[in-house]
Amino acid sequence: MNAILRFLSAVAVILSLGGLARAGDVAAADQEAFKSIIASQLDAFQHDDGAAAYSYASPTIKGIFPSPEQFMAMVRNAYQPVYRPQSVTFGPVADTPVGPTMKVFLTGPDGKSYVALYTMQRQPDGTWKINGCVLLEDNSPTI
Repeated sequence: MNAILRFLSAVAVILSLGGLARAGDVAAADQEAFKSIIASQLDAFQHDDGAAAYSYASPTIKGIFPSPEQFMAMVRNAYQPVYRPQSVTFGPVADTPVGPTMKVFLTGPDGKSYVALYTMQRQPDGTWKINGCVLLEDNSPTI
């Protein structure tokens, strides 16, 4: 399973960082929905509400982590900056072949800066779910 996650993460990073499309290609209402969904999941993580956090995951993610407990264990172990951020700033959205991807800037519990690339997936009912998150340490200079 770790090999699958590493592969999906690598694909998402390559596609998301490639500048394949502009945020203007994603409707403003959808961009607001992404922000709301991601913020709600981050809030659920802060409150250790596994059921709520899991509810924002796509069927693809739920297929990899078939229970809220497994999902939360993965987040706690592999995504500490997402699980317990000190700060969160929402960035731009890019439309990529794997789906719209929102860039989120985080300060992790370790005080380091991170970029989380959240890929979204539209559901048959028209709603959006989180279909993956790639976490990268942000070593860019600050102003």
